Amino acid sequence: MISVHMTPVPRSVVVAYRDDGTLSKAMGLLVAGQIPPLPPALAGAFVTGILLLLGVAGADDFAVFGPAVVLLLAGAGSSHRHDGRLDWLVPPILRITEYGFIAAVGFARSVWPVLIIALLGAMAFHHYDTVYRIRQHVYPPPWLAAAGLGWDGRMLVVAIGGLLGLVPAVFVLLAAYLWGLFGWESLTCWLAAPRAAGEVIDAAAQD
Repeated sequence: MISVHMTPVPRSVVVAYRDDGTLSKAMGLLVAGQIPPLPPALAGAFVTGILLLLGVAGADDFAVFGPAVVLLLAGAGSSHRHDGRLDWLVPPILRITEYGFIAAVGFARSVWPVLIIALLGAMAFHHYDTVYRIRQHVYPPPWLAAAGLGWDGRMLVVAIGGLLGLVPAVFVLLAAYLWGLFGWESLTCWLAAPRAAGEVIDAAAQD
């Protein structure tokens, strides 16, 4: 039988939906949770949208990093409790901005649409899986966010591909990696879920 350790969901489940990578979490640690998450996320998403409208997704120089770097502003709020009335908006803002950037880079570089869908599908699968797990009162293992690169890491990898002129190859490799990682981890998680969920419920009943 496959056994997977599953961490209980933190008190603020909104944080679990963010899918922050190493860089974003590091920025949050620097400010020790003192910055509300919504303003920097809105600012980063707004500027990213402007940059995409200006066509930086098709740039062959360091300008292609602009959206990814700007959205890192949202990382400053990653360590906040996300207990504000509108803080639930932060994860969908990050999702829309990340998906929009990756799709824009793909179409700007004439990447085969199937590859774009495959990469976006891997990320969407992971995010939906996270939502469903939280409904079952379990939380993905801490290492998964780092291994999955987080929204910040994935955007930077795609930007590097744009700078090097290797966007199609990056889409293929990244999609294959993420599908393999998220698919296998999700499979092993759900095979162990009944037992893990029972342990969580028993622990809650004892408190």
